[in-house]
Amino acid sequence: MPGIAGIITSARMEECPALVNAMLMTMKHERFYKAATHFIPEMKIFAGFTGFEDSTDGIFSNESGNISLVFSGECFVDSKIAKGDKLIHLYENEGHTFIKKLNGLFSGLLIDKAQRKILLFNDRYGIKRIYFHEQEGNFYFASEAKALLRILPDQRQFDPECVADFLAFGCTLNWKTLFRGIEILPGSSFWSFKSSQCQKEKYFSPETWEAQPQLTADDFESKFQEIFRRILPSYFEPSSKVGVALTGGLDTRMIMACRPQNDMQTACYTFSGNNGLTLDDKIAARVAAASNLEHNLLRLDNDFFSDFPAQLDKTVFVTDGCAGLSNAHELYLNRKARQLAPIRLTGSFGSEILRSFSTFKQVPVSQQLFNNDWRAKINSRPGKIQTENAQPISFAAFKEIPWNLFGNLEAGRSQLQFRTPYLDNELVALAFQAPEQIRKSSLPAFHLVRANNPALSEIPTDRGFGGNNSGLKFLSRRAFAEITFKLDYYTIAGLPRPASALNSIFKSIVGKMKIAGMHKFVRYSSWFRSELAPYVREVLSSQRVRGNSIWNQDFLNQLAAAHIAGNHDYSAEINSVMTLDAIERCLLHGFSEN
Repeated sequence: MPGIAGIITSARMEECPALVNAMLMTMKHERFYKAATHFIPEMKIFAGFTGFEDSTDGIFSNESGNISLVFSGECFVDSKIAKGDKLIHLYENEGHTFIKKLNGLFSGLLIDKAQRKILLFNDRYGIKRIYFHEQEGNFYFASEAKALLRILPDQRQFDPECVADFLAFGCTLNWKTLFRGIEILPGSSFWSFKSSQCQKEKYFSPETWEAQPQLTADDFESKFQEIFRRILPSYFEPSSKVGVALTGGLDTRMIMACRPQNDMQTACYTFSGNNGLTLDDKIAARVAAASNLEHNLLRLDNDFFSDFPAQLDKTVFVTDGCAGLSNAHELYLNRKARQLAPIRLTGSFGSEILRSFSTFKQVPVSQQLFNNDWRAKINSRPGKIQTENAQPISFAAFKEIPWNLFGNLEAGRSQLQFRTPYLDNELVALAFQAPEQIRKSSLPAFHLVRANNPALSEIPTDRGFGGNNSGLKFLSRRAFAEITFKLDYYTIAGLPRPASALNSIFKSIVGKMKIAGMHKFVRYSSWFRSELAPYVREVLSSQRVRGNSIWNQDFLNQLAAAHIAGNHDYSAEINSVMTLDAIERCLLHGFSEN
C-alpha cells in the first residue's frame, strides 16, 4: 500500500535501517510500487515510503537540505495538487500552521534539522492511516499494521476487546486495532518529537465546523452549487489519466454534470458481476454516452471464483483485515480499473456527508455463533456507537468513514490513487450548515445536476430521480425503485428469519419477475451456495477453525450445510468466521522470521 513507515528511536540505532527496509517490503504489494528510505542517524530517525509511480508520494528536501519530508497521499493547496516541495515551502513560511491549509487525504513525516524537531501528521479524518507502537523509548509507525507486525513479533496477538468490536460492528473502534499494542493516529494528529519527548496535539476539531450558523435552504443550495463547481476541476487535474467510477446514483452524476468542459480524456467504468446487467450498469452507460465518453463494464470473471482463496488472503493482508471475505471483489475490480486509469474519481461518501445516510450498525449475526463468554462480551458492545445524539456529519466524517468504511477504500487504494470530492474540506464544512429540512434530501444534489447539465438530469437514477420529480409518474418510478431494491436484497439474503420457511416460494415468484440482480451485483450469499460452496465447506470444517474458542462448535458444525441448503441466510456468520480465520493466518502466523 502506498504509505510511510519509520522508527524514531532512543536506542537500537544499528538495527533500524534493516527494520525499516523490512517494513517497506511488507507494504510493497505490487510491481508498480516505488520505494525509498530516508535515514538521519544524528536525529535518530529512520524512515521511508512506498508509492505509485507518477504519484505525489515521495521524499522531498528544501534547497539547503535542513528540512525534509516523507509524504504519502494527495493534498490540495489553493485548489492545486501540492507536491512535497510545496509543502516544505509552506512550512518554512508559516511554521506549524501550514498543516491547516492542507486539503486532502495524506500522511507525512517532516524533519527539521535546524530545530531538531520531527513532526508526524495525517489528514483531518484519519483516512490516510498511521499505525504506531511505543516500546522502550522507541516509536514505531507505518501506514499498515502488518509492517509493524513484521518487525514486532510480540504484537502478533489479538486484542480480545477489539476482536469483540470487530465481530459486533465489522470494524474496530476508537482508533484501536485488532492487534495487541498497535493503535492508529486519530484524525488531525500533529505529533512532534524533540529530545525523545513526544507532544501529541490535534490541529483541527470537528467543533469548529459544528459551531457554524445554519443556512436557509436557498442559501445552502446556492453555496453548495458554487463550491462544488469550483472545487471539482482540481479532482480532474491530470497528474495521470483519471477514471470516473460511474454508478446509477446522484453522487457520480453530480461529478459528470460539473466536470471541466475541456475534459474528453476521462475513462468511465462501472463494476459489475459475473453475468447480467444491473441498473447501475445500464444507467451509467447512458450517462457516459450523454457525456460523449466511452463506458467500460468491469466484470468479475471466472478467475475471481476459481482463485478465490488467494483473492481473500490478499484482500485481508493488504487491508490489515479491515476488508475481508465479503469485500474481496474490491481489490479484484480495482485492479481492472487501474488498467484503464491509475486515478479513480468516485462519488464515495456523498450519501454519508450530504444526506446523513449511515450503514454503521451492529452486524446481524446469530448469537448462537459464539460460545457463552464471547456472546456476553459481544452483547455488551451496542452502546459503544450511540448515534442518536451525535452530530450526523461529524459522526460520518470522523467515525463512520475512517472506521467502518475504511476497508473497501483501502483495498482500492492498493491498486490506484483514490479521489472523492465529498471529503473536500470546504464541502464537508458546508454540509454542517445544511438546514434540517434538506439534510436527508436528495433534491439539492438533483438540482445541481439539472442546473449544470439538464440532459443528465433527464436520465432517471437507480432510485427513481429524474425529470421534474413530481406527479404520478415520478411517484410510480420512485415506488418501483424502492420495492425492487428490497425484493432484490431478499433474493440474495432470503426473507427475514421469522419468514425464512417461505424462501423457496418467494424466490420462485420473484424469479419470474426477473428482479434478482437488478440493483446489486455483489451476491456473496448466493455465491456461498454455488461457486464458493466447496471453499466455504473446506474452511468451516478445518481443524484450525473448529479449534477456535470464540465459536459455538454445535452451531459451527451445521453452519455451512444450513446456508448452502438455502434454509437460512448465514452469510454474515460465514463472513465473520472466515474473515477472522484469514486474519489470523495471514497477519498473525504468516510471517517468516528469516
